[in-house]
Amino acid sequence: MRILITNDDGYSAEGIRALATWAKKLGDVTVIAPKFEQSGKSHAIDFTRPIEIKEVDEIPGVRTVYVDSTPADCIRYAILGEGEKYDLVLSGINRGVNMGVDLVYSGTCGAIFEAGRLGHKGIAFSAYFDTDFENEAKELDAIWSFIEKHNLLSEGDLYNINIPKVSKGIRVTKQGSPYFSDEFVRIEGDIFEQRGHKIDDVCPDDMTRDTVATEAGYTTITPLLTSRTNMAVFEKLKNL
Repeated sequence: MRILITNDDGYSAEGIRALATWAKKLGDVTVIAPKFEQSGKSHAIDFTRPIEIKEVDEIPGVRTVYVDSTPADCIRYAILGEGEKYDLVLSGINRGVNMGVDLVYSGTCGAIFEAGRLGHKGIAFSAYFDTDFENEAKELDAIWSFIEKHNLLSEGDLYNINIPKVSKGIRVTKQGSPYFSDEFVRIEGDIFEQRGHKIDDVCPDDMTRDTVATEAGYTTITPLLTSRTNMAVFEKLKNL
């Protein structure tokens, strides 16, 4: 299996090292990831300036390239720039969970959306900010066994996975409500800073929602789509 790995925390982040080291047991691994942190960049690309791209010696036994741009551009370079094809694209392990509707902001998820757009299967992995990535990497064995047992990559192309600090098990979920809200705080003069705080899901007992199940201690797997077409409305209006 040929595996491409990226993230939005930067190529030297602890989470991507843990993921790449673990993934070597599945096949041939290539890391192409941002030079600097790109959190919150979603599916953005940068075509307005030249981009630095450089191969570096970072993860033992793994070819590693940094791209001075977004996670989506890392995927674009790997597939369009190098002309390569991969059996699977992995993104993460992100420092900070990406769940609920807030995953639209996620550069971790943006990478797999770009992979899907380019005809590749992708899985995004995220964990809590204060996670032990070595421990999270151990959980990847159980997650991969679940994926293989239930043929998830035959059922769908893209998945978003959130890993709690200690997992009670694995649940397939849907997106929950927003997980974070922000306020703009004046630092001085005309300078502001966005500061976020966690908010509770509006359906706190619905364990089919990733926000609820992850907070309850379950590893959550949410199937995703690249299409933003509201098919219910389209089917209703297509003959107008």
